[in-house]
Amino acid sequence: MPEVVFPLDSSRSFTDQELVGHNRWHPDIPPAVTVRPGDVFRVHCREWFDGAIHNDDSADDVRDAPLSRVHALSGPIAVEGAEPSDLLLVDILDLGPIPQEDSGPLAGQGWGYTGIFSRTNGGGFLTDQFPDAYKAIWDFRGQTATSRHVPGVSYTGITHPGLMGTAPSADLLARWNRREGALIATDPDRNPPLALPPLPDDAILGSLSGADFDRVAAAAARTAPPRENGGNQDIKNFTRGSRVFYPVFVPGANLSVGDLHFSQGDGEITFCGAIEMGGFIDLHVDLLKGGMETYGVAENAIFLPGNVEPRYDRWLAFSGTSVTLDDEQRYLDSDLSYQRACLHAIDYLTKFGYSPEQAYLLLGSAPIEGRLSGVVDIPNSCATVYIPTGIFDFDVEPSASGPVRIDPGMGAPRSSA
Repeated sequence: MPEVVFPLDSSRSFTDQELVGHNRWHPDIPPAVTVRPGDVFRVHCREWFDGAIHNDDSADDVRDAPLSRVHALSGPIAVEGAEPSDLLLVDILDLGPIPQEDSGPLAGQGWGYTGIFSRTNGGGFLTDQFPDAYKAIWDFRGQTATSRHVPGVSYTGITHPGLMGTAPSADLLARWNRREGALIATDPDRNPPLALPPLPDDAILGSLSGADFDRVAAAAARTAPPRENGGNQDIKNFTRGSRVFYPVFVPGANLSVGDLHFSQGDGEITFCGAIEMGGFIDLHVDLLKGGMETYGVAENAIFLPGNVEPRYDRWLAFSGTSVTLDDEQRYLDSDLSYQRACLHAIDYLTKFGYSPEQAYLLLGSAPIEGRLSGVVDIPNSCATVYIPTGIFDFDVEPSASGPVRIDPGMGAPRSSA
């Protein structure tokens, strides 16, 4: 086993560890540990809410989820010799749930969860159609996930980190805050908000304290979106065997990682759409000196996907176009097209006995494929969502005999008002 450079004790909270991670981006958060180019090492990760979501049949914890506390990131990890303008090469060698802990109160101890977030606390891709909080618990058996809340399906997880990235420079952080602040100002009372500004409340900033903590907390960026440093990209194919190249903006690069997922569909459409878990990730790092200029990779990460995806050979695909539910035509709106494709898939699955919420949770967590299929044929873009038919315990293809009606079981818990 590689050396564990960032250990976590499951019996202690994220802020009560030997090494304390962080939940904001800022160049002045000190590295928790330093590694060298060529090193292989293990990092423990807590699920993004640090134990706030429970293995039970209530969704009140999702309704009340403390979004100001996410993400619980392990790091920063400095890489010796890294300088701005370099590319940081990171290989994902292995990852999975919390090792040797197959039961317990923390996600990753033999189980994980998927949530539909309420409109008033986070929302989601289809929040207009699904404004309330719901939850599904998934049990792990090897590489397979099943749920008492979404019966009739089981699937092999494509485990991956939802979030990994390098620290921003002071200039880059200022750009983030300026442009996201300008967006918020266009509709400051929107719910869900257009973006999340810096928030000192609940900030976790590693070893910082006192006046330095207050200064950094006032300007540090939230970790919710993906940005130039990588960040919360939620790419399901970013799994074992992946190699990623991150721009380096500060000395040491200051790599951080977290938000591990057991499985996820393209888009993580419920916002907490993956099967969230804590666990471990084994990494190898190296440097490409001057790589940002050499390869023109100055404001984005690039990566080679891993090759350990589950083998599904038959898919049922649904298309959508850029026309609203009120029959308003939009011009090449690919985001809307993907929404419509997902809604068509949800409507279809309800014909087999699932509630719309169960179908929505399934699309968020299952290894579905989302694609931009046509983006030039004015006025309609076309997006498609592919569902592997092999995840179901029954036949979901259209037939002359009509859809099988399954027992939906207890259903997905809904939060109280």
